[in-house]
Amino acid sequence: MQAPLFGLFLIIYLVSVLGNLGMTILTKVDQNLQTPMYFFLRHLAITDLGYSTTVGPKMLANFVVDQNTISFYFCAAQLAFFLVFIACELFILSAMSYDRYVAICNPLLYTVIMSQRLCWVLVAVSYVYCTFVSLLITIKIFTLPFCGYNVISHFYCDSVPLLSLLCSNTHEIQVMNQILAAFNLISSLLVVLVSYLLILLAILRMKSAEGRRKAFSTCGSHLTVVTVFYGTLIFMYVQPKSSHSLDTDKVASIFYTLVIPMLNPLIYSLRNKDVKYALQRTWKKIT
Repeated sequence: MQAPLFGLFLIIYLVSVLGNLGMTILTKVDQNLQTPMYFFLRHLAITDLGYSTTVGPKMLANFVVDQNTISFYFCAAQLAFFLVFIACELFILSAMSYDRYVAICNPLLYTVIMSQRLCWVLVAVSYVYCTFVSLLITIKIFTLPFCGYNVISHFYCDSVPLLSLLCSNTHEIQVMNQILAAFNLISSLLVVLVSYLLILLAILRMKSAEGRRKAFSTCGSHLTVVTVFYGTLIFMYVQPKSSHSLDTDKVASIFYTLVIPMLNPLIYSLRNKDVKYALQRTWKKIT
Protein backbone atom coordinates (compact mmCIF):
# COMPACT_ATOMS: atom_id res chain seq x y z
CA MET A 1 0.00 0.00 0.00
CA GLN A 2 3.02 2.33 0.19
CA ALA A 3 2.91 3.45 -3.47
CA PRO A 4 -0.83 4.35 -3.61
CA LEU A 5 -0.67 5.96 -0.14
CA PHE A 6 2.36 8.02 -1.23
CA GLY A 7 0.44 9.19 -4.30
CA LEU A 8 -2.69 10.02 -2.28
CA PHE A 9 -0.88 12.00 0.42
CA LEU A 10 1.35 13.73 -2.14
CA ILE A 11 -1.76 15.03 -3.93
CA ILE A 12 -3.33 16.11 -0.61
CA TYR A 13 -0.15 17.90 0.46
CA LEU A 14 0.37 19.65 -2.91
CA VAL A 15 -3.26 20.86 -2.97
CA SER A 16 -2.80 22.09 0.62
CA VAL A 17 0.40 23.98 -0.25
CA LEU A 18 -1.03 25.54 -3.42
CA GLY A 19 -4.31 26.45 -1.72
CA ASN A 20 -2.82 28.01 1.40
CA LEU A 21 0.03 29.73 -0.43
CA GLY A 22 -2.45 31.07 -2.96
CA MET A 23 -4.77 32.31 -0.20
CA THR A 24 -1.86 34.02 1.57
CA ILE A 25 -0.73 35.81 -1.60
CA LEU A 26 -4.28 36.66 -2.74
CA THR A 27 -5.30 38.27 0.56
CA LYS A 28 -2.05 40.24 0.53
CA VAL A 29 -2.12 41.64 -3.02
CA ASP A 30 -5.85 42.13 -3.74
CA GLN A 31 -7.03 45.58 -2.63
CA ASN A 32 -10.61 44.41 -2.00
CA LEU A 33 -9.44 41.83 0.53
CA GLN A 34 -7.68 44.29 2.86
CA THR A 35 -10.16 43.83 5.72
CA PRO A 36 -9.76 42.26 9.20
CA MET A 37 -11.61 39.12 8.08
CA TYR A 38 -9.10 38.43 5.30
CA PHE A 39 -6.18 39.50 7.49
CA PHE A 40 -7.07 36.66 9.86
CA LEU A 41 -7.74 34.33 6.93
CA ARG A 42 -4.21 35.01 5.67
CA HIS A 43 -2.75 33.98 9.02
CA LEU A 44 -5.02 30.94 9.13
CA ALA A 45 -3.54 29.91 5.77
CA ILE A 46 -0.01 30.50 7.13
CA THR A 47 -0.64 28.25 10.15
CA ASP A 48 -2.25 25.57 7.94
CA LEU A 49 0.76 25.69 5.62
CA GLY A 50 3.10 25.66 8.63
CA TYR A 51 1.95 22.53 10.42
CA SER A 52 1.16 20.56 7.23
CA THR A 53 4.70 21.28 5.99
CA THR A 54 6.16 20.35 9.38
CA VAL A 55 4.60 16.88 9.07
CA GLY A 56 3.91 16.26 5.36
CA PRO A 57 7.34 16.09 3.61
CA LYS A 58 8.87 13.80 6.26
CA MET A 59 5.80 11.56 6.16
CA LEU A 60 6.03 11.33 2.35
CA ALA A 61 9.75 10.52 2.57
CA ASN A 62 8.95 7.65 4.92
CA PHE A 63 6.91 5.98 2.16
CA VAL A 64 9.88 5.76 -0.23
CA VAL A 65 12.86 5.02 2.05
CA ASP A 66 13.71 1.56 3.41
CA GLN A 67 14.23 2.66 7.00
CA ASN A 68 12.05 5.32 8.65
CA THR A 69 14.41 7.25 10.90
CA ILE A 70 14.52 10.77 12.29
CA SER A 71 17.38 12.46 14.11
CA PHE A 72 17.10 13.62 17.72
CA TYR A 73 17.31 17.34 16.86
CA PHE A 74 15.04 17.11 13.79
CA CYS A 75 12.45 15.35 15.95
CA ALA A 76 12.68 18.16 18.53
CA ALA A 77 12.33 20.80 15.78
CA GLN A 78 9.33 18.98 14.27
CA LEU A 79 7.57 18.85 17.65
CA ALA A 80 8.31 22.54 18.36
CA PHE A 81 7.04 23.84 15.00
CA PHE A 82 4.00 21.56 15.03
CA LEU A 83 2.93 22.78 18.50
CA VAL A 84 3.41 26.44 17.51
CA PHE A 85 1.25 26.23 14.38
CA ILE A 86 -1.48 23.92 15.69
CA ALA A 87 -1.98 26.08 18.81
CA CYS A 88 -1.91 29.30 16.75
CA GLU A 89 -4.72 27.95 14.57
CA LEU A 90 -6.95 27.65 17.65
CA PHE A 91 -6.49 31.29 18.63
CA ILE A 92 -6.71 32.63 15.08
CA LEU A 93 -10.03 30.81 14.63
CA SER A 94 -11.26 32.36 17.88
CA ALA A 95 -10.10 35.82 16.71
CA MET A 96 -12.03 35.27 13.47
CA SER A 97 -15.13 34.41 15.53
CA TYR A 98 -14.80 37.68 17.43
CA ASP A 99 -14.37 39.52 14.12
CA ARG A 100 -17.62 37.98 12.80
CA TYR A 101 -19.39 38.92 16.05
CA VAL A 102 -18.36 42.57 15.71
CA ALA A 103 -19.29 42.62 12.00
CA ILE A 104 -22.83 41.35 12.65
CA CYS A 105 -23.65 42.73 16.11
CA ASN A 106 -21.86 46.12 15.84
CA PRO A 107 -21.64 46.87 12.11
CA LEU A 108 -21.52 50.66 12.52
CA LEU A 109 -18.52 50.43 14.89
CA TYR A 110 -16.81 47.60 12.99
CA THR A 111 -13.96 49.64 11.48
CA VAL A 112 -13.35 51.38 14.83
CA ILE A 113 -13.33 48.23 16.97
CA MET A 114 -11.49 45.96 14.52
CA SER A 115 -8.68 48.39 13.85
CA GLN A 116 -5.47 47.30 12.17
CA ARG A 117 -3.67 47.68 15.48
CA LEU A 118 -6.07 45.33 17.31
CA CYS A 119 -5.79 42.74 14.53
CA TRP A 120 -1.99 42.76 14.75
CA VAL A 121 -2.10 42.57 18.55
CA LEU A 122 -4.42 39.53 18.48
CA VAL A 123 -2.21 37.72 15.96
CA ALA A 124 1.10 38.73 17.60
CA VAL A 125 -0.03 37.67 21.08
CA SER A 126 -1.13 34.31 19.64
CA TYR A 127 2.25 33.71 17.97
CA VAL A 128 4.29 34.78 21.01
CA TYR A 129 2.22 32.77 23.49
CA CYS A 130 2.19 29.64 21.29
CA THR A 131 5.95 29.88 20.71
CA PHE A 132 6.49 30.10 24.48
CA VAL A 133 4.26 27.04 25.13
CA SER A 134 5.90 25.09 22.31
CA LEU A 135 9.44 25.77 23.54
CA LEU A 136 8.44 25.01 27.13
CA ILE A 137 7.07 21.55 26.25
CA THR A 138 9.78 20.72 23.70
CA ILE A 139 12.69 21.71 25.97
CA LYS A 140 11.10 19.91 28.93
CA ILE A 141 10.77 16.66 26.94
CA PHE A 142 14.12 16.72 25.16
CA THR A 143 16.20 17.59 28.23
CA LEU A 144 14.93 14.45 30.03
CA PRO A 145 16.82 11.15 29.50
CA PHE A 146 15.51 8.74 26.86
CA CYS A 147 15.70 4.97 27.26
CA GLY A 148 17.27 2.55 24.78
CA TYR A 149 13.92 1.90 23.05
CA ASN A 150 13.63 4.57 20.36
CA VAL A 151 10.67 3.61 18.15
CA ILE A 152 8.03 6.36 17.97
CA SER A 153 4.58 4.84 17.45
CA HIS A 154 3.43 7.65 15.17
CA PHE A 155 4.15 9.21 11.76
CA TYR A 156 5.56 12.41 13.30
CA CYS A 157 7.11 13.53 16.61
CA ASP A 158 4.16 14.30 18.88
CA SER A 159 4.43 14.85 22.62
CA VAL A 160 2.34 11.84 23.75
CA PRO A 161 4.28 9.07 21.90
CA LEU A 162 7.58 10.74 22.86
CA LEU A 163 6.69 10.66 26.57
CA SER A 164 6.48 6.86 26.46
CA LEU A 165 10.18 6.74 25.46
CA LEU A 166 11.42 8.71 28.50
CA CYS A 167 13.27 6.90 31.31
CA SER A 168 12.46 9.33 34.11
CA ASN A 169 9.16 10.10 35.81
CA THR A 170 6.93 11.82 33.25
CA HIS A 171 4.08 12.79 35.61
CA GLU A 172 5.07 16.48 35.76
CA ILE A 173 5.40 16.94 32.00
CA GLN A 174 2.17 14.97 31.39
CA VAL A 175 0.23 17.19 33.79
CA MET A 176 1.75 20.34 32.26
CA ASN A 177 0.97 19.09 28.75
CA GLN A 178 -2.64 18.31 29.67
CA ILE A 179 -3.20 21.64 31.45
CA LEU A 180 -1.79 23.69 28.57
CA ALA A 181 -3.70 21.67 25.94
CA ALA A 182 -6.94 21.98 27.92
CA PHE A 183 -6.42 25.73 28.43
CA ASN A 184 -5.71 26.34 24.74
CA LEU A 185 -8.66 24.27 23.57
CA ILE A 186 -11.22 25.45 26.15
CA SER A 187 -10.30 29.17 26.13
CA SER A 188 -10.34 29.45 22.34
CA LEU A 189 -13.50 27.33 22.03
CA LEU A 190 -15.21 29.49 24.66
CA VAL A 191 -14.57 32.62 22.58
CA VAL A 192 -15.98 30.83 19.52
CA LEU A 193 -19.11 29.61 21.33
CA VAL A 194 -19.86 32.96 23.02
CA SER A 195 -19.31 34.84 19.75
CA TYR A 196 -21.63 32.58 17.80
CA LEU A 197 -24.25 32.56 20.55
CA LEU A 198 -24.38 36.38 20.39
CA ILE A 199 -24.40 36.22 16.58
CA LEU A 200 -27.32 33.78 16.65
CA LEU A 201 -29.28 36.02 19.02
CA ALA A 202 -28.62 39.02 16.78
CA ILE A 203 -29.74 37.09 13.68
CA LEU A 204 -32.95 35.92 15.38
CA ARG A 205 -33.80 39.56 16.20
CA MET A 206 -33.46 40.57 12.54
CA LYS A 207 -36.83 41.21 10.87
CA SER A 208 -35.52 40.99 7.32
CA ALA A 209 -35.13 37.51 5.79
CA GLU A 210 -32.48 38.94 3.44
CA GLY A 211 -30.55 40.31 6.42
CA ARG A 212 -30.61 36.91 8.12
CA ARG A 213 -29.44 35.22 4.93
CA LYS A 214 -26.52 37.64 4.55
CA ALA A 215 -25.54 37.18 8.20
CA PHE A 216 -25.54 33.40 7.85
CA SER A 217 -23.53 33.56 4.62
CA THR A 218 -20.99 35.84 6.33
CA CYS A 219 -20.34 33.17 8.98
CA GLY A 220 -20.87 30.05 6.88
CA SER A 221 -17.29 29.36 5.78
CA HIS A 222 -15.75 30.10 9.17
CA LEU A 223 -18.35 28.04 11.02
CA THR A 224 -17.64 25.07 8.72
CA VAL A 225 -13.88 25.31 9.36
CA VAL A 226 -14.38 25.69 13.12
CA THR A 227 -16.72 22.68 13.32
CA VAL A 228 -14.35 20.39 11.40
CA PHE A 229 -11.17 21.49 13.24
CA TYR A 230 -12.51 21.57 16.80
CA GLY A 231 -14.56 18.42 16.19
CA THR A 232 -11.42 16.49 15.23
CA LEU A 233 -9.40 17.82 18.19
CA ILE A 234 -12.20 17.07 20.67
CA PHE A 235 -12.48 13.55 19.25
CA MET A 236 -8.72 13.13 19.72
CA TYR A 237 -8.25 14.55 23.21
CA VAL A 238 -11.59 14.46 25.05
CA GLN A 239 -12.49 10.80 24.60
CA PRO A 240 -11.73 8.54 27.62
CA LYS A 241 -8.39 6.71 27.71
CA SER A 242 -10.13 3.32 27.71
CA SER A 243 -11.52 3.96 24.22
CA HIS A 244 -8.22 5.29 22.80
CA SER A 245 -6.69 3.33 19.92
CA LEU A 246 -3.29 4.16 18.41
CA ASP A 247 -4.58 3.40 14.91
CA THR A 248 -7.66 5.60 15.42
CA ASP A 249 -5.48 8.43 16.76
CA LYS A 250 -3.18 8.15 13.73
CA VAL A 251 -6.13 8.41 11.32
CA ALA A 252 -7.48 11.44 13.22
CA SER A 253 -3.98 12.97 13.21
CA ILE A 254 -3.73 12.53 9.44
CA PHE A 255 -7.09 14.30 9.13
CA TYR A 256 -6.10 17.43 11.07
CA THR A 257 -2.45 17.60 9.94
CA LEU A 258 -3.00 17.08 6.20
CA VAL A 259 -6.70 16.95 5.21
CA ILE A 260 -7.97 20.00 7.14
CA PRO A 261 -5.18 22.31 5.79
CA MET A 262 -6.22 21.17 2.31
CA LEU A 263 -9.95 21.74 2.98
CA ASN A 264 -9.73 25.21 4.58
CA PRO A 265 -8.69 27.20 1.46
CA LEU A 266 -11.18 25.19 -0.63
CA ILE A 267 -14.03 26.00 1.80
CA TYR A 268 -13.19 29.72 1.78
CA SER A 269 -12.70 29.93 -1.98
CA LEU A 270 -15.84 27.94 -2.89
CA ARG A 271 -18.19 29.57 -0.35
CA ASN A 272 -16.90 33.14 -0.54
CA LYS A 273 -17.83 35.45 -3.43
CA ASP A 274 -15.13 38.02 -2.56
CA VAL A 275 -12.41 35.37 -2.83
CA LYS A 276 -13.88 34.07 -6.12
CA TYR A 277 -13.91 37.57 -7.64
CA ALA A 278 -10.38 38.25 -6.34
CA LEU A 279 -9.18 35.01 -7.99
CA GLN A 280 -10.80 36.05 -11.26
CA ARG A 281 -9.25 39.53 -11.14
CA THR A 282 -5.80 38.14 -10.33
CA TRP A 283 -6.05 35.52 -13.07
CA LYS A 284 -6.99 38.19 -15.64
CA LYS A 285 -3.99 40.30 -14.60
CA ILE A 286 -1.66 37.31 -14.96
CA THR A 287 -3.05 36.25 -18.35
